[in-house]
Amino acid sequence: QVQLVESGGGLVQAGGSLRLSCAASGRTFSAKAMGWFRQAPGKERELVAAISVSGTTYSTYSVKGRFTISRDNAENTLYLQMNSLKPEDTAVYYCAAATVRLHPTIVKSRYEYQDWGQGTQVTVSS
Repeated sequence: QVQLVESGGGLVQAGGSLRLSCAASGRTFSAKAMGWFRQAPGKERELVAAISVSGTTYSTYSVKGRFTISRDNAENTLYLQMNSLKPEDTAVYYCAAATVRLHPTIVKSRYEYQDWGQGTQVTVSS
């Protein structure tokens, strides 16, 4: 099991940037596939971006070219760099960890993630 703590959320104007961090405890972070999800009020939790154990990345269409997921295994930290933010990006953002058997695996389904952080609020004003 991995404990995850997100930080870096806040209020930003449209067009601005934020960098979210997710600090992971334990020695298994480097062996976990990781993901960033978000949940807006009244909506389901959705995948924003994911990264495999070996560093392959995926981002959903709505954030492609604006958001970048990365990981630093030496620091046990997952990042989400968010640029050109839009009001529709407003949500609570969660990081999550998944156990995988194959290192190139990108995990897209939220039901395959075992560990979740508490979330950090991102609000983008117009």
